[in-house]
Amino acid sequence: MKFDLACMGRAAVDLYGEQIGSRLEDVATFARYLGGSPANTAVGASRLGLQVAMITRVGDEQNGAFVRETLEREGVDVSQVSTDPERLTALVFLAIRDRDDFPHVFYRDNCADMAIEPGHIDARFIASCRALLLSGTHLSRGTTRAACEAAALAAKRAGTRVILDIDYRPVLWGLARHGEGAERYAISDAATARIAAFLPQCDLVVGTEEEFRIAGGAADIMDALRGVRAVTKALLVVKLGARGCAAFPGAIPERLEQAPVQEGFAVEVLNSLGGGDAFMAGLLRGWLRDEPLERCCRYANACGAIVVSRHGCAPAMPTDVELQEFLRNPVVSALDHLHHATTRRPRAAPLHILAFDHRAQLEAIAQSTGSPPQRIAQFKSLVAEAFVRVAAGRRGMGVILDDRYGGAILPRLTAKGFWVARPVEVPGSIPVEFEAGAGLASALRTWPSEHIAKCLAIFGHADPEPLQRAQIERMRALAQACAATGREMLLEVISPARDAADASAAALALDAIYAEGIKPDWWKLPPSEDPQAWSAIGETIERHDPFCRGVLVLGMEAPAETLRESFAAAARCRHVRGFAVGRSIFAPAADAWLAGRWSDARAVDDIAARYEEVIALWKSASMEREYA
Repeated sequence: MKFDLACMGRAAVDLYGEQIGSRLEDVATFARYLGGSPANTAVGASRLGLQVAMITRVGDEQNGAFVRETLEREGVDVSQVSTDPERLTALVFLAIRDRDDFPHVFYRDNCADMAIEPGHIDARFIASCRALLLSGTHLSRGTTRAACEAAALAAKRAGTRVILDIDYRPVLWGLARHGEGAERYAISDAATARIAAFLPQCDLVVGTEEEFRIAGGAADIMDALRGVRAVTKALLVVKLGARGCAAFPGAIPERLEQAPVQEGFAVEVLNSLGGGDAFMAGLLRGWLRDEPLERCCRYANACGAIVVSRHGCAPAMPTDVELQEFLRNPVVSALDHLHHATTRRPRAAPLHILAFDHRAQLEAIAQSTGSPPQRIAQFKSLVAEAFVRVAAGRRGMGVILDDRYGGAILPRLTAKGFWVARPVEVPGSIPVEFEAGAGLASALRTWPSEHIAKCLAIFGHADPEPLQRAQIERMRALAQACAATGREMLLEVISPARDAADASAAALALDAIYAEGIKPDWWKLPPSEDPQAWSAIGETIERHDPFCRGVLVLGMEAPAETLRESFAAAARCRHVRGFAVGRSIFAPAADAWLAGRWSDARAVDDIAARYEEVIALWKSASMEREYA
């Protein structure tokens, strides 16, 4: 079969309040995430290594595009995500008051994912899946219930296993007021009847104690479970929160204590929302691979514990690497870097980066040629024109561009599939100072999420201790700001002049930075023709952070032959992912254009030609290289 799992049902946008402890009325800013129980589980299962598809509908608007693109970026197949031309994608506003209080308001009136009809179900597609996950919310309405029944029928005919997440939200059944979205229990004979009618088709049913009491139509959990067992042979898994879970593959015992309970993990709870979706993903990671039930439940409890300690649902889902590390060492805080490193956006390799974030250098050229500073921005627009010309139809293309003279250009290069980084440092500052000063994190929060924060530091492993300490603290501040805003960090390290002849200087500098717990996503390092220097750099990265995105090689205004030799040496190191060259490409044009000797067209042609030459040099130097 093509897919391990298809998740059908709610897919929405969650707007999570960022002020922890606030009433929803008092929240000032929100973080936007993918939401909806089946969509969250789809992301979680995909991150755990399952092949997952989503069956739902989204609105024909930007939020619908966000849902679709987020699922796709997470490796979830979206071929069965249809677009509703009339209805909007659902929204949920949420606040985190404390560990037990999560007020939220659903905006789901006539929303797109509740417009799934039997005609939207592709039986052949469901037959290509080993399992079908359905959400109890879609049993609340006649049309969506009919769609669930059609999907389940197609699954049974194909031998596809059917899973029900009871997912009982009284407000979505019309049993609670709009402001009571956090309510989880409301007795309803109609809800019990609809859920019970669906149970015979299921192979696995998962829910909380409250949800099973609704499904079984009894106030006592054991009576409720016996009521469920009377109509289905499915494996029943009861989520018990911090206590773990209990699984019932057969007869229901007299007391819950008689059931085999898989203990949970002790963690500090920030946000229990999404914990159940992560639990389901972890359970299915084992169940769909026919692993022992005890192990499946342990996966489930671990995934749930990880997510309840984090902000958000879908973005908090652990990867399989995180899960295995947590099972070895159940400390969630120890996973922070691993979570970031294993959930980053995919990046093409090799990278051919045109760096024209230069400010001080171009200001110096402008001054020497008598050209006004505003002409620098015009020149950078020509560099961008040359970049776009060369980048057309190619993968792995990108730029490093500043706000000061490139602010108007950045939007033209954003959301186009390019790798984009922006400098944060004051040019030439030693120790590093940030252009945003103490407001670095606030400044980064205004950037598009795909933009990478780049910082250049003149740093040597043997710098005087006060200077080195100041530099490290600036780097740490940048790392913290990047972590707080969910973006990648590129650290460009240039050795002081005294270390220029020391082949080991770069590796020793990286080692000193890593020793302080600073792990940039990217390094940008000067060229070197010494293979041993690159070998030492690779060994240092592998020892401290095997998940590092990699190294980009600078040009340092080197001539073509020097670049060729440097590229050839660097390409032998598997952590080197490409180049980031600037002045070697644009410097001649900058001098001639700012002096008024060259036309716009000549400058663009020259920059494009030199960029093409550097790309050719890289390809020639790394022809036998494969990129993971």
